[in-house]
Amino acid sequence: MDINLQAVTWLALFVILLIVEAITLGLTTIWFAGGALVAFGLAIAGVDTLIQIIVFCAVSVVLLFVTRPAAVKWLNRERTKTNAGSLVGVTAVVTEPIENLAGKGRVLVKGQSWSARAVADDIQIETGKQVKITKISGVKLIVEEV
Repeated sequence: MDINLQAVTWLALFVILLIVEAITLGLTTIWFAGGALVAFGLAIAGVDTLIQIIVFCAVSVVLLFVTRPAAVKWLNRERTKTNAGSLVGVTAVVTEPIENLAGKGRVLVKGQSWSARAVADDIQIETGKQVKITKISGVKLIVEEV
């Protein structure tokens, strides 16, 4: 393939991948667009086609696995948790003693009563104590004493 045609092909792929990314907004093709851009530079430099393809694949995979987690975290930094997920990290008050082995325990959080379990089976938490919600398992809050 002619060097100019290779460069145009990589550039076209780059533009197409950017358009798809703009439409989906899901960080799906941006990594491959980066690989296409590097391959475009190699095509302009006259590097062999097989090397261009290998570098395209390698750069795309590296970008996907190295930068994606950081990018997802950065993009989601201001996302507000909703529903039950918003309770993790919140403080609640024990309204019924929490005893995992007996299957008992309730807490009051944001005006709602929830079933609750301690983070470990050997922990018991008395009524009136403040607890921090560490996670949600099914419809039960998993808590630890503050």
